[in-house]
Amino acid sequence: MRRSPVSDVDAPSPRRGAGGREPGAWAELPAWLVPVLVALVLVAAGCSVASPVGGEDPAPSPTTSADEPSTLPTASLAPSPQPTATPTATATGHGRAPGPLTAPLLPADLLVQRTRPLTREQLRAVRALPGVEHVEPMRLAQVSVENRVLTVAAVDPASYRRLTPRTTAYDARVWRAVFDGGLAVDRSLRDLVADRSTLQLGNDADATELPVVAVVDQVPQVDVVVDHVWADELGLPQRNALVVSTGSVAPRVVRPRIAGVLGGSTSGSGTTDVGISVLGPDPDLSGVQTALLTGGSVAAAVGSFTYRVLKGGAIEPDPDWVLQHVRTEEVPILGEVTCHEVVLPQLRAALTEIERSGLAAEIRPEQYGGCYQPRFIADTGSLSLHAFGIAIDLNVPDNQRGTVGKIDRRVVAIFQKWGFAWGGLWSWTDPMHFELDRLVEVR
Repeated sequence: MRRSPVSDVDAPSPRRGAGGREPGAWAELPAWLVPVLVALVLVAAGCSVASPVGGEDPAPSPTTSADEPSTLPTASLAPSPQPTATPTATATGHGRAPGPLTAPLLPADLLVQRTRPLTREQLRAVRALPGVEHVEPMRLAQVSVENRVLTVAAVDPASYRRLTPRTTAYDARVWRAVFDGGLAVDRSLRDLVADRSTLQLGNDADATELPVVAVVDQVPQVDVVVDHVWADELGLPQRNALVVSTGSVAPRVVRPRIAGVLGGSTSGSGTTDVGISVLGPDPDLSGVQTALLTGGSVAAAVGSFTYRVLKGGAIEPDPDWVLQHVRTEEVPILGEVTCHEVVLPQLRAALTEIERSGLAAEIRPEQYGGCYQPRFIADTGSLSLHAFGIAIDLNVPDNQRGTVGKIDRRVVAIFQKWGFAWGGLWSWTDPMHFELDRLVEVR
């Protein structure tokens, strides 16, 4: 419930009697009490309490920031259903719900990602570097939603909002909704969330599901924002990422300084657990980036890796991760396949059962679309689960996206039994696609 604005307060009439005193009831008050009451009225009028999602905020005061707009563009806000899980962190010490933004905005110039937590000493060292104006720690990882690998950032809404695009930063409704347990999704994903009120953050069958409360412009390379109290519930790593603002100094000047402190690479050469990307109007995707899948037991088994972006939508993962996890083996029906090692036992079990059930002819080896394929999804900046080697495509020509597909549903049922989710059940169907969504013991 919002407090009344000044114009709605039951304040004394501006008309004055002799000597400047108010007529009526105010004239009967002791002289010493009048200024006290006036001060209380002004304090009450100046306070504000967060309004519900979709409510209108009062226009920001033009005296709070030279950059603050006089009117706020409307964000795409959705009703806020209750989360389907309870965060492991409590709201104690969570802070106050964000109100109108009064601090100046900051440019989001560099995204620093690491596969291991950043230490407090490293954070202090980065903050002390010449050219670093602001450092915003967050917890960052990727989750799979219908084979699109989305980057999720767990943040403190009150401080992180300053780094988002102007219209997003100033809309307090968005940040109150995030504070209350909702997801703010980047506008590039509006088609993905158009027909849904929630997102399940992870391809595991029991991954946490949270309400989508806003579709707005985000910091580059961040797809979904959630309040930091949900980070443990979502399995996000501890303090493994930073958004850095370099102010008037060019980000490319500051990037090697940060790499020197954290041991990262700015050229993509060699093996490193740190990725530093230039954001903003002149983004640079040629450096090292991090793929850290979260969302359940499957994600934990996959492991994380750094990679370089290549031409044509391909990526080059850390060769040590590939050597450790990617295997080429023979399986029934398909023959030789290359996948993440965690997939192979369950894939082999599913294909063996399909063969024993007399359904082998329903899978055409010549139409196999592959498993491990280090690339982005076509025409997007999102990794595919094929980049992690935990998805396969079968009978490609007759099972294109957006169709019901012709793959035998008995085959589908066997794959589901052995821990695979089927893309034919998605909002935008992909019936050729099967991905590992739970671990099943194979004996």
